[in-house]
Amino acid sequence: MTSTTDANPDTPGTTGSPDATGTYGELRAQLATLTTEAFRPELAEIDRLATQEIARIMNGEDATVPAAVAERLPQIAAAIDATAERMARGGRLIYAGAGTAGRLGVLDASECPPTFNTDPSEVVGLIAGGPSAMVTAVEGAEDSKELAAADLDALKLTADDTVVGISASGRTPYAIGAVEHARAQGALTIGLSCNADSALAAAAEHGLEIVTGPELLTGSTRLKAGTAQKLVLNMISTITMIRLGKTYGNLMVDVRASNEKLRARSRHIVSLATGASDAAIEAALTATDGEVKNAILVVLGLVDGPTAARLLTESDGHLRAALAAVHTT
Repeated sequence: MTSTTDANPDTPGTTGSPDATGTYGELRAQLATLTTEAFRPELAEIDRLATQEIARIMNGEDATVPAAVAERLPQIAAAIDATAERMARGGRLIYAGAGTAGRLGVLDASECPPTFNTDPSEVVGLIAGGPSAMVTAVEGAEDSKELAAADLDALKLTADDTVVGISASGRTPYAIGAVEHARAQGALTIGLSCNADSALAAAAEHGLEIVTGPELLTGSTRLKAGTAQKLVLNMISTITMIRLGKTYGNLMVDVRASNEKLRARSRHIVSLATGASDAAIEAALTATDGEVKNAILVVLGLVDGPTAARLLTESDGHLRAALAAVHTT
């Protein structure tokens, strides 16, 4: 795929003539300012070290990532609350990124249906270049803001949606374009990057800059930067789902039992939540067509399956609220 932004000299990451004094030279100069791209001379001979020593160094590098995330917890929490508010109104959570960042977004989105029983359309991962880019680089795709806008238009973006642009460098045109286009449509925007003062964070309503520093391998942002992005995406999706009533305490009461392991987990969750006998758990799950949350309400609220379904609908899927409604009637 050829970039559609080649003619725009103002677009960060624009490709064009390979002349080092032209666009490529400008891009090199940009990359030289990014901490994620910085060279670490003290590791210049890491390939000469014993494997265990390299593993020790790498493990020490990874251990710094949670602290970098912790520095941005207030901003992360504010972004999550805003996301949950939109999703409670029927909005979607949409991730947009290129390369590793895009793959991490697709991964997080794909895990929401089995974990929280969301519809696949509720949490969506967009990767520059489309699904094939999950396993193969798509030439020029990350350089196109227009491609990001087209991908969002294909989803029929609304003002209730949240778009999270993901880019370790914070300068990837696809991620920036997604955020800019979404913000222009009135959607909530979050920019997740791993460099300070990034263009992506500046473009978004909520800028989350998790500064993880230079990588063990120069510029390999699938390492610390990728780990930081995964941690933050875990927070965004998981805590949003908690706010939406997809959990009961720390139990995944909306888990979708699509295989034997998950069916066994469903029974275990009902047991942990209720302390009921195996026979009572089986009866409750049968009465609710295997819906864990409904089964817990049947056991704890002493109601039948249809009543449990109605109460949960009336309480927007929040089990605690449904239980409170039972106890006040």
